[in-house]
Amino acid sequence: MIARIDHSTPGSDSIASMKVLHVTPFFYPATYYGGMVTSGLGLCSALRRSGLEVRVLTINGNGPGKVLPIESGREVLTAQDLRITYCRRLIRTSVSLGLLRILPAYMRWADVVHLSAVYSFPTFPTLLACKGFDRPLVWSPRGALQRWSGSRRCTSKRIWENSCRMIFPRRLILHSTSEDEARESQERLPGVDCVVIPNGIDVPKLVGHVPSQNKLRMLYLGRLHQKKGIENLLAACKLLPENLVPAWDLTIAGEGEPRYVQTIRSVIDNLGLGKRVTMVGAVVGEAKVRLFEQADICIVPSFTENFAMVIAESLAAGVPVIASQGTPWKRLEEVGCGLWVNNDAESLAEAIVRMSRMPLREVGQRGREWMQKEFSWDMMAGKMVQAYRDLLVS
Repeated sequence: MIARIDHSTPGSDSIASMKVLHVTPFFYPATYYGGMVTSGLGLCSALRRSGLEVRVLTINGNGPGKVLPIESGREVLTAQDLRITYCRRLIRTSVSLGLLRILPAYMRWADVVHLSAVYSFPTFPTLLACKGFDRPLVWSPRGALQRWSGSRRCTSKRIWENSCRMIFPRRLILHSTSEDEARESQERLPGVDCVVIPNGIDVPKLVGHVPSQNKLRMLYLGRLHQKKGIENLLAACKLLPENLVPAWDLTIAGEGEPRYVQTIRSVIDNLGLGKRVTMVGAVVGEAKVRLFEQADICIVPSFTENFAMVIAESLAAGVPVIASQGTPWKRLEEVGCGLWVNNDAESLAEAIVRMSRMPLREVGQRGREWMQKEFSWDMMAGKMVQAYRDLLVS
């Protein structure tokens, strides 16, 4: 069953006394892990603003071989009034004995537990602890239960999923950020109820824009991974007709496994796009703001996405979007702030040409208005609070 939360914001009664523990393998500022980290911070901050007590238990990793420059094993208080404990990573991406040691005390403190991700070390301990302490659990797979043609280790993932089902707590609900994710997640974990609550976005009151100087400036921003369809985007760039798009460039911002990053560099060289395509690595904070200010179109050509935070971020910045049909953003065309197309090279190239002829600033402004109206973090936090409350009384 897929539950749809009422759009009204719950009242403040009983909210202030609710204690919510978020358990996640990665948390801000671990920006290597992309949209999951951005959305996690946004949700927790909005929940805190709504009056909940929020604690985060996470691991200090920030990509292969890297850890955050934050003291591990000690609770820190952030500017958003979040209490976060970064446990020391022992091996792999998220294995931490410190998390096992701290988790029981946090469980005793919490009224509700919110777990993010699936195929990571914190999953089994959190499921077992919720079962043992009889704590209600909201579980956000963050797209992990979705599949695409290039998905790997499907058999081992299926064994993992079946093992999880054996230790489910009494009160459990899946949280998905789109209808497509909800449907695919329930195929992996049949019989579990699911609530659909999109991610939110903080829309800046003002956005800047650097004039283009008669050039179409395209942007890819996100994790560099095979499922993101970056090779298709590069192939589309090769197909762009010179007489229709006399001048263009593409900035690729993000990081990934070194071997795959080198693959992308090789594709750029082999297609002869070195003078027009620039890879700038990870971009965060003010640098990301500047990146949006200098972009005319953001392109998200993924094979699959549960939400795609970069689309919301782009629209909030007034940048129109071309998104693949592997993303849950069909309404881009309905609202008039972008295109929703197949992610093959020909379709992407055609979409780029179509969008190059549009009044891009007007298109981008419609996207900003849409984000302000329907995707504020405070609105989404209100829906999540209602999901917590429903679990508490179930």
